[in-house]
Amino acid sequence: MKEKYTCIIIDDEKLARDIIRNMLVKNPKIEVLAEYENGFEGSKAIHELKPDIVFLDIQMPKITGFEMLELLDEIPEVIFTTAFDQYALKAFEVNAIDYLLKPFSEERFQSALNKAIQKLNSGISQNYIKDKLTENPPTSSEHLKRIVVKKAQRILVIPVEEIEYIEAQDDYVMLFTKQGKFMKKGTMNFYEKNLEPQMFSRIHRSYILRTDLIKQIEPYGKDSYIIIINKDLKLPLSKSKYLELKNKIF
Repeated sequence: MKEKYTCIIIDDEKLARDIIRNMLVKNPKIEVLAEYENGFEGSKAIHELKPDIVFLDIQMPKITGFEMLELLDEIPEVIFTTAFDQYALKAFEVNAIDYLLKPFSEERFQSALNKAIQKLNSGISQNYIKDKLTENPPTSSEHLKRIVVKKAQRILVIPVEEIEYIEAQDDYVMLFTKQGKFMKKGTMNFYEKNLEPQMFSRIHRSYILRTDLIKQIEPYGKDSYIIIINKDLKLPLSKSKYLELKNKIF
C-alpha cells in the first residue's frame, strides 16, 4: 500500500477539472500531478509522469479519451468522467475502474476513487485495457472518419480519405497514406467492418484498398487476380473477392 497515489485530470472543460481537483484534494492519500485540456498533452504527460490514476473525459477536441488510451504503452487506472452515457458499455469492456456521468455527486466520485485505490493495491495489471482497445477500438454506429496514430513522439489524426490501403502485419496493420505509412495495433476484420464500404474494399485476407485508386484488374495465375494502382503499385486480389469487387466498381 502506497502512502500517496498520483493522479492526472484530462478534460477540455475547466469547470469540470476544477470540480474534480477540489474533490481530490480532500483525500490526503491523493497527489494531483497535473491537469490537461486535451488528449495530446494528456498522453505525453502519462508517458512522462506515470500517474497511478487518470480522470479522463471522452468527448474532447483533437482526439477522444478512447483514442488517447490507444496510443499509450502503459495504461494507468482510468476513471471516465463524461456528460454522455452512450460510451458506458465500452468503458467497462476496456476494464475502466468507473464511469462517472456528469454531474456526479461527491459521494459517487469518492466511491470511484476508492475502487481505483483498491485495484492499485491488488497489483492486477492494466494490460487488459490495451488489449481490448486494440482488438476492437470503440466507435459510434457511424463508419470511421479518422484514425489516430503515433509515430515516434508525434500524434497524427489521419482522415480516412487519406488512406490508400491497409496491409495486415501479424497483430498490427500498416496504414499506407498520403503522409507515409503508419503501424497500428488492430485487426483487418475491424477495419473491414468499420470503414465506409463504398470507399474501401477487402481485396485479400492481407489487404484493404480504397477502391477509387483501382486503375485495372488483370488475371494472375489460375485462380487469382492482380489490381494495378499505378506502375509502381500492384496488389493481390483473391478469387473470393473478385466478383464482389467487380460488382461494386463496374
